[in-house]
Amino acid sequence: MNITAAQVNELRQMTGAGMMDCKKALVECNGDKEAAIDYLRKKGQKIAEKRADREAAEGAVISATTADHTYGAVIMLNCETDFVGSNADFVGEAKGFLQAAIDNKIKNLDALKAFAINGRTVADLVTDLTAKTGEKVELKHLEVVEAPYVANYNHQGNRLATLVGFNKSFNGIEETAHEVAMHAAAMSPIAIDENDVPQETKDREMAVAIEKTKQEQAQKAVDVALKKAGINPAHVDSEDHINSNMAKGWITEAQAQQAREIREKVTADTLANLKEQMVMNIANGRVNKFFKENCLLDQASLLDGSMTVRQFIQKADKEATVVAFKRVQLG
Repeated sequence: MNITAAQVNELRQMTGAGMMDCKKALVECNGDKEAAIDYLRKKGQKIAEKRADREAAEGAVISATTADHTYGAVIMLNCETDFVGSNADFVGEAKGFLQAAIDNKIKNLDALKAFAINGRTVADLVTDLTAKTGEKVELKHLEVVEAPYVANYNHQGNRLATLVGFNKSFNGIEETAHEVAMHAAAMSPIAIDENDVPQETKDREMAVAIEKTKQEQAQKAVDVALKKAGINPAHVDSEDHINSNMAKGWITEAQAQQAREIREKVTADTLANLKEQMVMNIANGRVNKFFKENCLLDQASLLDGSMTVRQFIQKADKEATVVAFKRVQLG
């Protein structure tokens, strides 16, 4: 059967598949357009099954908000290579899925996958993309923020995006909120403030801080003892250094053995006699530093390092604060 270029182009416009794939589909289906569409869809499903175990770590991350800024969403559409992920058609598909979420204020990823666009679910359209691109394509994330005012930020290259929700709208909110959304992208906070940090994370950080404090106190005592014995602590801070420095003639075998004995005894004695309150005071300081470095409102503002993000927001409105944020990044 003679398949015209016009038929091939029409099918390509409808499905987004390649010219050769469209021609083959029409030939196999004797020019039947609807049958050819089904043919291409089934081909996409087969390709998706074959590539199911492939890693899809590239793609596009894009965010947007409703016109009234009360709802925001960020989407991650993954593929296998940056070549496909940066392709305008692929990015356009991601934006289309995101717009469906925005227009319908979709709450979660499963709801978006089940949502129908022109009679086809988003999940089916993602499968179709596998056929178009020849790569595994996954709709991996839909993060949503709903608040009195939601700001978004898309980093250049579509690899990173953020949403930040505020407790209220106020004069100058657009500029302030945008700066905070950019800050969240750059500084990668893990929580809004200390109260938002999961207890499991707090417990882990405290345990690490306590252990680090104990080891530092023991090391200080060991260094003092080594210096009193006439041994440079830097020459005996590991077995590799000890062996290397003996070979260089910087320490004798007797000094090496003495250093080992000092380290073992002084460490044990120091750890056994550390004052718990002193350890906790230092550990609490470490954990507080962790909060300041990793909690959005407590981080130093990128726009004005003399104030925290909380202070930066309250400079515009004393009652304003962040109530939610999402940060999504490829990889």
